[in-house]
Amino acid sequence: VSIDANCRIMFGACVVAEGGSIKIGTHCIIFENAVIRSTSRHSTWIGDHCLIGPNAHTVGCTLKDEVFIATGGAVFHGAILEARSEVRVNGVVHLKTRLPEEAALPIGWVAVGDPASILPSDQHDAIWKIQEPLNFPFIVYGYDRAEANMIKITERMSKFLSSHADDQEA
Repeated sequence: VSIDANCRIMFGACVVAEGGSIKIGTHCIIFENAVIRSTSRHSTWIGDHCLIGPNAHTVGCTLKDEVFIATGGAVFHGAILEARSEVRVNGVVHLKTRLPEEAALPIGWVAVGDPASILPSDQHDAIWKIQEPLNFPFIVYGYDRAEANMIKITERMSKFLSSHADDQEA
């Protein structure tokens, strides 16, 4: 984990490097209860002058300079948010999605694909048409969709996260 100068990471925020690296640029603000996460397959890179709001979640993604993620926003594995783009309250940027420079994802909407299609969350069929071939279970958990189930996924994740088996309360 590398955090550059003049960053502020507020109480309750989590910066978790699980096998991948995390780089946070200068003058970034990460508010309460936000999660910045990397995995062994997906490092996280946050440019300069970014603001990540309370309860936002980023995992294995790239945020270029001056990106804003509002409260409750989520940015998934392999996503790239170009400079000065915005994810507004409860917006979701799905895996392997590229949000263009200066784009604004509206409140509660979903961005999916490269180039990104920006859709309201009630357009599930249209979102799924783009999302399904991105193969979330394989990208995130290493299982093809046909073989992915919660038993396999949770057993694999438990093994992967076993480095925490000896963690104790402070």
